[in-house]
Amino acid sequence: MKRYREAEVTHGRVAMLAVIGFLVGEKVEGSSFLFDASISGPAITHPGQVPGGWDALIIAGIGFAELQRAKTGWVDPADVKFDQAGALNADYYPGDIGFDPLGLKPEDPEELDIMITKELQNGRLAMLAAAGFLAQEAVDGKGILEHFSS
Repeated sequence: MKRYREAEVTHGRVAMLAVIGFLVGEKVEGSSFLFDASISGPAITHPGQVPGGWDALIIAGIGFAELQRAKTGWVDPADVKFDQAGALNADYYPGDIGFDPLGLKPEDPEELDIMITKELQNGRLAMLAAAGFLAQEAVDGKGILEHFSS
């Protein structure tokens, strides 16, 4: 069950970032200092417009983050039985990788449970929103913000 919760938290966090990326990426179109403001159009077309070389940097960054998460949460594969591949550490709580630079994690267990529940609910909503954004842009080729302004 912990692996399902880990997957849900991780996908929820990625979806929350994706929703913000859709909206901000389309809002700053043409006015960003990145890539000479040459990236335009619906957000689903933005990755293909990023100049070569940046893909490798992005993939390396994601790989590094995933490696750190795996080291924190998962049992070393050499120490796991064949039929228990992907086992999580016993003392690991899904999603808690020890990264809290702003000190937002509550010390009180009840407050922590409330915050975890809010994160899960917002993550679930963001997964649906991101899927809707992707589908809408794929269907008509317009950006999400274009739909709000028309």
